[in-house]
Amino acid sequence: MKSSNLTSVRVQSRWWSRPSTAAWMAVGLGLLGAWALVYARYSADMQVARDAIAQGTSVVQTAAGPIQYAVEGAGTPVLTIHGAGGGFDQGLANAGSMLGAGFQLIAPSRFGYLGTPVPEDTSAASQAEAHVALLDELGVDEAVVLGTSAGTRSALELALRHPDRVSALILVVPATYVPDAAQQQVQREADFSAVLWLVNAGADFAWWALEHVSPDTLIRFIGIPPEVVRSASPDERESVFAMIRSIEPLSERFAGINIDSQPVLTAPALEQLSTPTLLVTARDDLFNTYPAARYAADRIAGARLVVFDEGGHLLVGHSEQVQSEIRQFLEVVGLGQRED
Repeated sequence: MKSSNLTSVRVQSRWWSRPSTAAWMAVGLGLLGAWALVYARYSADMQVARDAIAQGTSVVQTAAGPIQYAVEGAGTPVLTIHGAGGGFDQGLANAGSMLGAGFQLIAPSRFGYLGTPVPEDTSAASQAEAHVALLDELGVDEAVVLGTSAGTRSALELALRHPDRVSALILVVPATYVPDAAQQQVQREADFSAVLWLVNAGADFAWWALEHVSPDTLIRFIGIPPEVVRSASPDERESVFAMIRSIEPLSERFAGINIDSQPVLTAPALEQLSTPTLLVTARDDLFNTYPAARYAADRIAGARLVVFDEGGHLLVGHSEQVQSEIRQFLEVVGLGQRED
């Protein structure tokens, strides 16, 4: 009897531990509902991003092929050349925060970004010729050139190849030549192999998901130590997340990112550059642009180098100082704020 009772209890215990079909269906429906909510939010955010890049731009046929661009403001012309993961929108945002009012901002999307296709020759020299072709179409004889990150490569080439078209050159966190560029690229690929795969695949949902579940991963990926962001002001923190969001939709930018992912292996003829030049960087930039800025500043005659100890690739916490340094530099070379 006792054995039979024990067996009965054990059987009942096992029966009660098994979820019913209804319970499994409830779990499944709950997961499906959660996924539907997540996907709805993702789709809404992507629509906002796509709407943003569809407004306020033109595509012009130039001697170098079709180029997407946008123009904002009035005053001294500034060609603002965006970095990796960008487009005309990033170019406008960069210049707006670094310059302030009193300038006409001309912001192209570089090769492979948004509405500008990938030509056969994607070199920095070819991109520089595309910049000149755009200025020709817009009737701009001379402009201040503001290059950021990977955009500094074609900015340098433009000043070297067409010095008469560049009134002043500003290179911010320059992703330009350093003697150990290839080794740096190998190390970065090892550190961020998974994220690089997502970026190169144009994985919109994966980027969006990381933004929400692992923001520190993307903060590091765009070159900023996360502790710098945590200690920044609310406005500065929001600017970092705005930059992360601005890379969406990733699928519209990854062709350009693939081009920019190639390291610069040939030293430009910096000693030949006669254009007034300002370089700005931070020692803790995770893209390690300080050595490139130092290398260029040592070889460009009369170049001014501004270095912050911390701030990462976006120079977090130094917005006002960066704007002040740039405007002072332009005033010194006779290109300060001018309203038309």
